[in-house]
Amino acid sequence: MQRRQFLNAFAASAGLMLPLGPHAWAATMAPGAASPTSKKLIVVMLRGAVDGMNVVAPVADAEYARLRPNIALARPGAEDGALNLDGYFGLHPALAPLLPLWEQKKLAFVHASGSPDASRSHFDAQDYMESATPGVKGTQDGWMNRLLGVLPGDTTPTRALSIGPVMPRVLSGALPATNLANGAAATRATPLDRPQVAKAFDALYANNERFGKVYTEGRMAHEEVMAAANGGMMSEMQAADNGAPLPNGFPDDAGRLATLMRNNPNIQLAFIALGGWDTHANQGAGKGQLANRLQPLGQGLATLAQRLGPLFDDTVIVVMSEFGRTARENGNRGTDHGHGNAIWLLGGKVQGGKVAGEWKGLASGQLNEGRDLPVTTDFRQVLAHVAERHLRLPDTALARTFPGLPGGAPLHLLA
Repeated sequence: MQRRQFLNAFAASAGLMLPLGPHAWAATMAPGAASPTSKKLIVVMLRGAVDGMNVVAPVADAEYARLRPNIALARPGAEDGALNLDGYFGLHPALAPLLPLWEQKKLAFVHASGSPDASRSHFDAQDYMESATPGVKGTQDGWMNRLLGVLPGDTTPTRALSIGPVMPRVLSGALPATNLANGAAATRATPLDRPQVAKAFDALYANNERFGKVYTEGRMAHEEVMAAANGGMMSEMQAADNGAPLPNGFPDDAGRLATLMRNNPNIQLAFIALGGWDTHANQGAGKGQLANRLQPLGQGLATLAQRLGPLFDDTVIVVMSEFGRTARENGNRGTDHGHGNAIWLLGGKVQGGKVAGEWKGLASGQLNEGRDLPVTTDFRQVLAHVAERHLRLPDTALARTFPGLPGGAPLHLLA
């Protein structure tokens, strides 16, 4: 096996994305640095375009039930009805585990939000949302990778973590990040965790000018993740959070992510993507296909908030999707690709208990192209608000992270 092939294989097995080439690098933390990673950001991407109008349903708008005679949520108090939020909007009943966070004002929604680009292509819309350059296909890096470059402190491979089968577009770029597979197997020991094997490879690459640094950085990142997963102790045994995941494994992955972030303070940014939201047929209302997906999502987010413990106060969780779905149900009792959606914000410092954004109602004259929620709040405004108020980025850093950032009404969702 060639050295580059080995290093690529090692990086994949360790879950790393390390730039292999003349510009490969990873900085180390400066001695005495004042906790630059103390403020955390977790992004949950719902791939497939979740139906925001049934997540946060305008149940008091008569047009809602008229447009969706088979899939509209019933009013609060009815069987399988929405959970009352503010008298006008109701939360999908499958998300009941999140209601305490709403009542504690640690959960908010920005409705009629999303990308200004009109594409209804999943591929393009997700790409634009992860690059944060709507309508521009040539952007080389993702906005979370650019964010790494402007945050105070030094960047190490474990400062940004992704959970999923591959490194996502949002973290692609010049700076290193770590990727873990879904499920408990992601933190099981590898052959390189065996002392004799590790010693042999350490000796092989210790003095190699070209690949030695990349190998060492990869080993360090893998050891950090393994140590965090095992409560601070390396082990060849299965990680402490073991067992087979649920059919929808997000609650397990959410608990695992919280453990990693508690045990490794160097992890500051995290990203996880969940699929299965393209509900063209048999979407259901309070029960059914959408409800079956929302239930583990809500459970996982509640688990994440609980397992983070005191760290939740310094964490913001953003839940977003590439676009919304049509206001009117289709002939298959589902919904088609739409435009505006709802972005969720959770966290200890979130000024929640409210549905923010400019809501124009569901009258036909207010809909985008007569069929969708319009986008009245650009998703970049929400992300920039989090970066500015939570991560304390100055205007110059915001401009680098979100080029072409549009203006808009202040959101006032973070202290």
